[in-house]
Amino acid sequence: MIAYLITILTLVGIVAILGLALNLQWGLCGMVNFGMAGFFALGAYTAALLALAGAGSLAATLAAAVVCAAACSVVAVISLRLSEEYLAILTLGFGEVIRLFVLNEEWLTHGSLGLPGIPRPLWGFVSEKSYEALFLGLLIAVVLALFVALEILLHSPFGRAIRAVREDDIVATTLGKNVVMLRVKAFGLGGAIIGVAGAFHAYYLTYIDPSQFSATITAYVFMAVIAGGRGSNRGLLLGAATIMVFIEGTRFLKDLFNVLDATQLAAIRLILIGLGLILFLIYRPQGFLPEYRLKTRSLVRERPSVSQSAS
Repeated sequence: MIAYLITILTLVGIVAILGLALNLQWGLCGMVNFGMAGFFALGAYTAALLALAGAGSLAATLAAAVVCAAACSVVAVISLRLSEEYLAILTLGFGEVIRLFVLNEEWLTHGSLGLPGIPRPLWGFVSEKSYEALFLGLLIAVVLALFVALEILLHSPFGRAIRAVREDDIVATTLGKNVVMLRVKAFGLGGAIIGVAGAFHAYYLTYIDPSQFSATITAYVFMAVIAGGRGSNRGLLLGAATIMVFIEGTRFLKDLFNVLDATQLAAIRLILIGLGLILFLIYRPQGFLPEYRLKTRSLVRERPSVSQSAS
C-alpha cells in the first residue's frame, strides 16, 4: 500500500510540474500549448540520451530544460502573427513532429523499442527498497522550488506584465510593454519547466518509448490547470493531485464490477473521468482556488449634496 501511495504521489509530482509550466504559458500569459506531450517527450529523450552517455543527472536535467526552452521559444517566435486558435494548431503540430521524430529516428532514439536502462539520480545513496521514497522526496523538493520561484515571478513586474498581455495585448503595447519579448520569455520559461518534468519522467521509469507521450498527457495537464483554477499556482497543485487520484482511483472499478471485461471497464473509466470534469466545470468553473485578483474599493466617502448643504 505504501509503495502504491508513493507511486501515485510521484505521478502527481510530475503532472504538477507540467501544470506549473502550462499555467505560466496559458494561465498567466494566455498562450495555448496543445503540444505539451511533444515537448514533454523532447525533455525526456534529451535527459535520457545524455544520462545514458555518462552525463550526470543534474547536467542532463539542465540540458533538457535548455533544449525545451529553446524549442518553445522558437515556436513562440514563429507564432508572433498568429491568433490564439492558430497558436494552438501550431503547438499541436510541433508536438506531433517531435513524436514522429523520436519514433522514426532509430539511430538516435531506438524508435519504438525505446531507451532502456536510464540512470536514476542519487542511485546508491540508499538501499533499493528506500530509493522510491528518496526519489519522491527529491521530486517534491523540485516541485516546491518551482512553485516558490513561480509565485515570486507572479508578483514581480514581469508577472504583472504577462497578465496584462493575456488580458489585452494592445493595451499592454500602448503602455510601453514589449509584448513580443514577454511572450517569448514566458513560453520559453514554461518550456524549461516542461523539460524538467520530462527528465524526471525518464528517471522514474528508467525506460521511455514514443507510446508514453500521447495526447492524453496534454489532456491531463489541462484538466489539472482548469480544476485548480487558471492562473493560480496554488490551485494547480490541488488540481493535479485531485485529477491524478481520480484517474488512478477509477482503475479499481474492476473490483466493483466483476462482470465487465477490461475493454468495457476502460470505456466506463473514461466516461466517468469525462463526466466528472463536465460536472466540475458546471458547478465550479473558476476552479478550486481561483487566481487572485486585486480588488479595490472606493476611498471617497459620501458627501452631502449641494442642496443638503444649502439647507
